[in-house]
Amino acid sequence: MSAPDDARALRALRQPVMGMIRAGTGLGGLGALTGLIPFIGIVELGRALLRPGPADPGELVAIAAVVVAGLVVGWSCTGGGLWLTHIADHRLQAILRRALVRKLGRVPLGWYSDRTSGAVRKAVQSDLDDLHHLVAHHYVELAGAILLPAGGLAYLMWLDWRLALLAVATLPIYGAAYAWMMRGFADKMTQLDASFSRVSAAIIEFVHGIAVVKAFGQTGRAHQGYRRAVRDFGERYAGWVRPLLQLEAISSMALSTPVILLVSLSGGAAMIARGWIGPVDLLAEVLVAVALPQTILTLNQSLTAERKAVAAADRIAGLLDTPELPSNPSPRRPEGGEVRFDSVSFRYDDGRDALSGVTLCCRPGTVTALVGPSGAGKSTLAKLVPRFYDVTGGAVLVGGIDVREIAPDRLYRHVGFVLQDVQLVHGTVADNLRLGRPSASDAEMVAATRAARIHDRILALPRGYQSVVGEDAIFSGGEAQRVSIARTLLADTPVLILDEATAHADPESEAEIQDALSVVARGRTVLVIAHRLATITGADRIIVLESGRIVEQGRHAELLAAGGPYARMWRSGANDDAIAMEAL
Repeated sequence: MSAPDDARALRALRQPVMGMIRAGTGLGGLGALTGLIPFIGIVELGRALLRPGPADPGELVAIAAVVVAGLVVGWSCTGGGLWLTHIADHRLQAILRRALVRKLGRVPLGWYSDRTSGAVRKAVQSDLDDLHHLVAHHYVELAGAILLPAGGLAYLMWLDWRLALLAVATLPIYGAAYAWMMRGFADKMTQLDASFSRVSAAIIEFVHGIAVVKAFGQTGRAHQGYRRAVRDFGERYAGWVRPLLQLEAISSMALSTPVILLVSLSGGAAMIARGWIGPVDLLAEVLVAVALPQTILTLNQSLTAERKAVAAADRIAGLLDTPELPSNPSPRRPEGGEVRFDSVSFRYDDGRDALSGVTLCCRPGTVTALVGPSGAGKSTLAKLVPRFYDVTGGAVLVGGIDVREIAPDRLYRHVGFVLQDVQLVHGTVADNLRLGRPSASDAEMVAATRAARIHDRILALPRGYQSVVGEDAIFSGGEAQRVSIARTLLADTPVLILDEATAHADPESEAEIQDALSVVARGRTVLVIAHRLATITGADRIIVLESGRIVEQGRHAELLAAGGPYARMWRSGANDDAIAMEAL
């Protein structure tokens, strides 16, 4: 997206609170201008005290009163401006967070599979923080950074135009160096943001998989993704910053107080010697000149924050523009648990065909297993049932109704799924169990956990069912899987999708999970994605997929007797198991 488009996204996002931002900015600007009064008051006090003869006490008191009044008005205006912009920020944050939550609740579930949690977290957390500084601080600070030096220079111009030139004598050096350093800043920030997103994603992915990593002794290999992400970020940042450090150190000297005082006093002494200005005029110039660097640094920081906010607004706007899962204005209710695939085809956004002409019927009370080589379309086919994606051809029917005609919340109460990678939310164990059915009673919850063989483990936690996941409830991979199964049991959905629920479990946990799944499957329509054939030998029907098509189907014994693709996969799997046993 181009820079104008980025700026357009920022303008659109902040539009609901622009009135308050403008009012706060106006007050901030007025406060900055009023802040000049103390400077002018000091100069006028100097004039009054340096006049021949005794000073007029009334004049001195009047000047002091004006200075105090200026300080009070300036602080009040600046404080009032920041108060307004902070209220605007709170309102905007609330608006955007609600919009993001609505959007994240309406996008297809497959959208999450295509994106890392780190990238989503950056958009809904870090990017909103970048907007906070822009709305709450940037505009007030920017108004002050512009109007304070502008008013000071106007005052010097009124005294003597040469004083204004003397006050900014060192700025061209800093300006030229800064312009050189900021070449390509927007592109560099975009690259750094992308690199940092990869770092965040690598951290989150490693933490989520830590149990599996330790179980299989792959700690060093698991760290590689994080190391690569950090190294890439470090190299990009150092490659950009290193050449600029020396230049920035030299240019910053132009804004240092000693240098400014040296230039001001030297130049001012020469002007006084020529009779162009008086000593008090030089005092005014020095007061304005030493105040300029801070306003310039503030301006620099504000512009940097604005560039970051522009990039953040682009990402937030992109997320808010994500197409939502289409919903039927007149949704229908499914009846029963039959699942039917009617000439189903599916193509990914990049043009890859995943499924082609798949026709299949799964009846209540039966277990249907999907097997095949990696990339055959097993997971894609199963994920079409809960509408992780929508078909590009044909139809998927649940309870006799096309899933596209069922309201998403109704569909998720009808179709449950237990995936390989269990996701438990940060909350109590009870909250996690009741996600699919918040109204479930304690007795029903306990019955579900007993059936899933996890009740005793939960009771052993410090606070039992009220223990918080990630704090005083730490589950192994197999235990977390059984919590997920209990959650599915409690939801009591007629249709159940299982994606190799025992893939990450140790032998003891695998036996417990298989026992739990046997309870889950009773009376339901079960669709199993199988990677290990030994786990589905008892399935009512086994569907063999290759390149997105059904090439074989039947029961385990029938398929072995046929000697086709399934039999070859079975023999290959048996050989792999034998090799693994020999290695042990």
